[in-house]
Amino acid sequence: MEITTKTEKFTNALYLESGRILEPFEISYETYGELNEDKSNVIVVCHALTGSHHAAGYYDGEKKPGWWDDLIGDGKAIDTSKYYVICYNTIGSCFGSTGPTTKTRETHLPYRYKFPVITVKDMVKAGRLLFDRLGIHKVKAVIGGSMGGMQALHFAVDFPNFAEKTIALATTHATRPWAIAFNKVATSALLNDPDFKDGNYDFDEVKEKGLQGLSIGRMAGFISFLSPDTMMKKFGRDYMRNDGLFDLFGRFQIDSYLDYNGQNFPKWFDPLSFIYIAKAINIYDVSRGYDSLEDALERVKTDLHLISFRRDLLFLPEEMAEIQTAFDELGKENCSYREVDSDYGHDAFLVEVDKFEADIRKILEE
Repeated sequence: MEITTKTEKFTNALYLESGRILEPFEISYETYGELNEDKSNVIVVCHALTGSHHAAGYYDGEKKPGWWDDLIGDGKAIDTSKYYVICYNTIGSCFGSTGPTTKTRETHLPYRYKFPVITVKDMVKAGRLLFDRLGIHKVKAVIGGSMGGMQALHFAVDFPNFAEKTIALATTHATRPWAIAFNKVATSALLNDPDFKDGNYDFDEVKEKGLQGLSIGRMAGFISFLSPDTMMKKFGRDYMRNDGLFDLFGRFQIDSYLDYNGQNFPKWFDPLSFIYIAKAINIYDVSRGYDSLEDALERVKTDLHLISFRRDLLFLPEEMAEIQTAFDELGKENCSYREVDSDYGHDAFLVEVDKFEADIRKILEE
């Protein structure tokens, strides 16, 4: 599988949903496979909150592949021997696209808090400009999970003629208080960390030493990604071998898991990007600007396929079922819905690919 990573620079203005303007801006993206002559084999993959454009394959010297490597590759469900796959890094992120750590044209200093609030709609609008630049005006499919699913739904509503098929997994049509609450805990822990320095922290220092507030916030996130069943299966009530049961700060296996993942997170993901993207997820509502959800979905022309996971506690299956219900009430038949029987939790869309890869393959080959 051929992997190509590039960054596209735009000097024209990106008009944001807030009324602000982002100018200039850049978008990093990665491609897999080969583009056919008439550009009819393109599949767009959208990433989640902490994801990046590196969705599949290995970089030189890398031990861990891209975040959806189980699904994307030669002979896999998203078959790169057939399809030309593009995954772009959203604006606001910290993996090459313009975000709060980017230096402004005027001051040559990072935006930090001067970066405008962005929305999922803005992310998709920027992505659409990228595809126009690449001469790709229609694609075979747009696919994404979690925040990537939010983007997929926005593509379907905002650009109804762009994709033949749209597949949204483990997502919602509007973020509910339960998910917003987890983001509140995460961002509050970060904002109240004195080492965050009100957004004026040293980027290199955080990557080297970490940031306790963001680490704690990420722990809250991991709790929302797994179901109670999965935690019991993975960790049970097992205690750390070297920690005494009656030591005040002795740890269970789940403690160690959260400590490890929390402490490592600030070393590879930027704190300000986390705040901005969490904000985008919190205010996400695919029907904003329309009279109702039905009014927004009336625009959808693509074949929309929804996949939820039974024990997803972050975005409940019923939230995706509401989209199917809205289609039914509109009398539209271009939507399907499946709830995957999974105990894993929200991250099942990343971990339990074997439970839905046949669905993806079938949808793409129909």
